[in-house]
Amino acid sequence: MPASQSVRVAVVGGGPSGLMAAEVLAEGGAQVDLYDAMPSVGRKFLLAGKGGLNLTHSEDFEPFLGRYGDRRAQVEPWLRGFGANELRDWAKGLGIDTFVGTSGRVFPTDLKAAPLLRAWLHRLRQAGVRLHMRHRWLGFAEAGSGQALRFATPTGEAQVQADAVLLALGGASWARLGSDGAWVPLLAERGVVIAPLQPANCGFDVGQGAAAAPGRPPQGWSEHFRSRHAGEPLKPMVLSFESADGRTRFQRTGEFVVTEGGIEGSLVYAVSALLRDEIAAAGSATIHLDLLPAHEPARVLAEVAHPRGSRSMASHLQSRLGLHGVKAALLREVLPAEVFNDPARLAAAIKALPLRLVAPRPIDEAISTAGGVSFEALDETLMLRALPGVFCAGEMLDWEAPTGGYLLTACVASGRVAARGVLQRLSACPAR
Repeated sequence: MPASQSVRVAVVGGGPSGLMAAEVLAEGGAQVDLYDAMPSVGRKFLLAGKGGLNLTHSEDFEPFLGRYGDRRAQVEPWLRGFGANELRDWAKGLGIDTFVGTSGRVFPTDLKAAPLLRAWLHRLRQAGVRLHMRHRWLGFAEAGSGQALRFATPTGEAQVQADAVLLALGGASWARLGSDGAWVPLLAERGVVIAPLQPANCGFDVGQGAAAAPGRPPQGWSEHFRSRHAGEPLKPMVLSFESADGRTRFQRTGEFVVTEGGIEGSLVYAVSALLRDEIAAAGSATIHLDLLPAHEPARVLAEVAHPRGSRSMASHLQSRLGLHGVKAALLREVLPAEVFNDPARLAAAIKALPLRLVAPRPIDEAISTAGGVSFEALDETLMLRALPGVFCAGEMLDWEAPTGGYLLTACVASGRVAARGVLQRLSACPAR
């Protein structure tokens, strides 16, 4: 865009989607002002990278694309324009080398998020992007105008006029870091169709007992089990799930953690969308856990049925199968006492322990959210049909993905799509 036609674009939201949008817009010749409610940008990004920043995933494109479930068709154009390889090349351009871990996940060589964010912000400032912190978006300044914005600032309310607006406000998880979903009514009142926000990549509360009856109240873990094992990992495990209608099946090996009232962790997050939807439809979801995935069922039965003499069942299972600690405690927690006197039933439970989940954890505890601005409310450039000149990107759109780099990759890619949509629209407008 020639300098004589330079226009002002307001980007609202300083997460990865907003920052990438700002970069593309500045490269395209726009004057970019980025607003964020927090004292600094990228707070959720930094916290997500605290244990090692998972940038993306190295798997082939087709299985990668499959991680987006029902929104595969909508996300595919984003990723074809800027996928995992492009994200790694982009990071390298910032001086951040990456490597592929044993799980296929891609990390910076130093595993840290802060150096990447510092280099990114330096690039943005060099490109002329102006950052406005502690600016909480309050909506549009006047009816029918999508480019006049209101912000709450430390010095009072401020109004901003821009030639185009790009919203990258996130979902509603980790509200303390800025993603609180407060934008939902602000867009809904302007006629934007929004799917209800729901927890994604979340933990779940358990109902006490093995596949307890649907009418049984969700009592969670017993005090005995909770006090001794909350916070302990269960690994390795195979988690299996089949929906009540038989249409959806899931099985994967991994690990998760016992919480105060249920379970959470990477293996649970991988199936969380299916479990959440099953609970919404049926009131609960039952998963099955293989506590000894390295042992064939016949061997487990043989060892369980082996005479134990005067030894306790706990000692017997530990000596014959190496089953002890939190796994053994989980058996006792879930199974009725009489099962321990029936070798066939006990062996079957060790290989497929039923666990009834009754509720996802609250949305603010989730890693991410599902729901958001409906794709039907957007055109192919991610501009809101109800508000011409206003574009949306990132997690505030109605899609979800599991952890493993899929979330971050699609967020960044959507920011690029929306930014290019802005530039396309503005380049077609008469010079100002």
